[in-house]
Amino acid sequence: MVRMTIEMPEEALAGLRKDPPSFARELRLAAAVKWYEMKMVSQGRAAEIAGLSRREFLDALGRFGVTPFQYDADEVVGEGIES
Repeated sequence: MVRMTIEMPEEALAGLRKDPPSFARELRLAAAVKWYEMKMVSQGRAAEIAGLSRREFLDALGRFGVTPFQYDADEVVGEGIES
């Protein structure tokens, strides 16, 4: 596992009422959710980034208002069908 250090203004943690470990977990989750939403990573990889099980990650998607599906109905229906 890679360990990274980032500098963060204390006000950012205070504004979110988080201690450094909680803030780091939330930051990992937020990044994983966003990357999943942007279709940059799979559900499994996003869960791994967030440090959660896949089921926990799916629950987190709901809390963030992000669909667990990476394709919308038009993309699914339109796949492989020629007009």
